[in-house]
Amino acid sequence: MNAPTEPSIRSVERQARQSEVVRALQSVLPAHALLWQEEDTTPYECDGLTAYRQRPLAVALPETEEQVAGVLRACHALNVPVVARGAGTGLSGGAMPHAMGVTLSLAKFNRILKIDPASRTAVVQAGVRNLAISEAAAPHGLYYAPDPSSQIACTIGGNVAENSGGVHCLKYGLTVHNVLKVRGYTVEGEAVEFGGEALDAPGYDLLAVLVGSEGMLAVVVEATVRLTPKPQLARCIMASFGDVKRAGDAVAAVIAAGIIPAGLEMMDQPMTAAVEDFVHAGYDLSAAAILLCESDGTPEEVEEEIGRMSEVLRSAGATAIAVSRDEAERLRYWSGRKNAFPASGRLAPDYMCMDSTIPRKRLADILQAIQEMEGKYGLRCLNVFHAGDGNLHPLILFDANDPDQLHRCELFGADILETSVAMGGTVTGEHGVGVEKLNSMCVQFTAEEHAQMLGVKQAFDPAGLLNPDKVIPTLNRCAEYGKMLVRGGKIAHPDLPRF
Repeated sequence: MNAPTEPSIRSVERQARQSEVVRALQSVLPAHALLWQEEDTTPYECDGLTAYRQRPLAVALPETEEQVAGVLRACHALNVPVVARGAGTGLSGGAMPHAMGVTLSLAKFNRILKIDPASRTAVVQAGVRNLAISEAAAPHGLYYAPDPSSQIACTIGGNVAENSGGVHCLKYGLTVHNVLKVRGYTVEGEAVEFGGEALDAPGYDLLAVLVGSEGMLAVVVEATVRLTPKPQLARCIMASFGDVKRAGDAVAAVIAAGIIPAGLEMMDQPMTAAVEDFVHAGYDLSAAAILLCESDGTPEEVEEEIGRMSEVLRSAGATAIAVSRDEAERLRYWSGRKNAFPASGRLAPDYMCMDSTIPRKRLADILQAIQEMEGKYGLRCLNVFHAGDGNLHPLILFDANDPDQLHRCELFGADILETSVAMGGTVTGEHGVGVEKLNSMCVQFTAEEHAQMLGVKQAFDPAGLLNPDKVIPTLNRCAEYGKMLVRGGKIAHPDLPRF
């Protein structure tokens, strides 16, 4: 008789572990709130980064905070990893399940608990959609300012995990600037609270540590967010440029002039063509790149700022300038930008969206570098980004069913991130590290910096059960990545720190 193979042994071990975990969770969850059959857990095997997939042992869908705490206590007792999940719109694999873990979905925590117009705050559960907050606050003349492109679907819990931004983050800030307090649970199932409704909270600023921690420190169930008064008027400029360098330089010129637009976005010609075919936003398809520059405030403020921005853009080489004539046209301009990702999805079976951030003055340089990389890796790349704060979103088109294309796409993405770091930037602006950028973290940070990050993780989660094997790479992983680059001759920036 043949001896059992290693894969078959692993399968038996997985089944035994799964049975143990399911029995434990059945004691804290109703039957309809626990999934473990393959056909039920497959929809949870990835987030918006579909190139990497993994099914969990089980998916928990708690409906009360007591059930959240119970799931965490049960998993902690069994030493089982837990991956919190919101709407699954993340683009870095942050919500990809652990093969021997439990996915903890906050989808049923979808209630807006309080809108307080006097204090301009809202208290919402983690599963509330970003856009739903603004919809609920609209009757009071208020809205929630951070507006990622996925705001129609993404949830506030995921926004907190990734420190999401959006097209208006230049003027109104990221999630960290608009969240006052969060409540959640530690890996042991203990209730915790960070921040407060006052202007400042006593002690260490742990709220800022938690925002952007990608579910590695605690499971968030509720957030108190800041609401912003809706401006009386908003108008948007669409500025056309004959080459991407002039467009990039124009971004720096606007900021250098002391103007902080409500939004300042850039798209190159391939992206505008994809978007225009999808939503008919009225973009100038003859331009090598376009800028969307928005001004909001009182009618007098908007008129003055639009005039100043138009003057700066013309001086920077704009070939054409169009200003939205009414609210419908302004929304149409932004609909194109908001639909850049789905428009790109029509052009190839898959795309991988990068998320590096660079100094604004290097925008033209990075765009030129990306154009050269298209030839190097034999793949198309469409560019759209939050130009005002230098947050790039290059979308690399490929077919994940072709292993060679997937490999070239990974190398292309890593090259963009490494080049961004070499230009004085960072590997992520708002999408997070997840599993996608683990190798790039080895390039940006030294072993000492890595140890400091790991120390924060261990202070919250000593057993390393919350979203493990993501965000912070191991020393062994970084060593292997370095060896791979040397073997493949892929080191484009040998002066960068590596450990």
